Amino acid sequence: MLDLGLLFVTSLLLGMRHATDADHIVAVSTIACRERSAWRASAVGALSGLGHTLTILVVGGAIVLFKMAFTPRVGLSLELTVAVMLMVLGVLNLLNVQWKPGPLAGMRPFVVGVVHGLAGSAAVTLLILPLIENAWWATCYLLVFGAGTIAGMTLITFAMAAPAAYAASRLGGVQRWVRLASGAVSLIFGAYLGYRIGFVNGLFTDAPRWIAQ
Repeated sequence: MLDLGLLFVTSLLLGMRHATDADHIVAVSTIACRERSAWRASAVGALSGLGHTLTILVVGGAIVLFKMAFTPRVGLSLELTVAVMLMVLGVLNLLNVQWKPGPLAGMRPFVVGVVHGLAGSAAVTLLILPLIENAWWATCYLLVFGAGTIAGMTLITFAMAAPAAYAASRLGGVQRWVRLASGAVSLIFGAYLGYRIGFVNGLFTDAPRWIAQ
């Protein structure tokens, strides 16, 4: 029981560390930079983490229960969706595309989290399968991992947004430059990921190489 408890604590900490991955931070920052309140920005991080957790539970649970196999090409293709999403978010920020108010606009962070979950669910699940043979405990592990991701994304987004919101309230035009900078970083980083996934890791070649991590 002690070993199982330690495993779940580790899962929570790994979920929080997972939230610090560069692609997570870049994606969420492109949306959060449009918020004038650090608290509203932190809600963006929480929604993104929630979408990520939901996808991990659904896809990861299916992998655990039905012993689904992921080929390197499938794993890399899921990761490529993140690269494409980052480039799209970057272009939208650079062009200052305004989202119409409404539920759909508020769900953007959630959708971003879902896409990230698709890319990460296979890797996270395949890593725990050798450690936890019981499907129920493996699913609980995924849930705790997701909770750590939600907490981590919320804290990180607040930490990034607080200084920007403070500066924007006192200096005109700061938010515009933050939006442009985040858009450029997202576009460039997404293109870099796409190149690595497509050519370095071989998605667009005859010998794709994908390691769950």
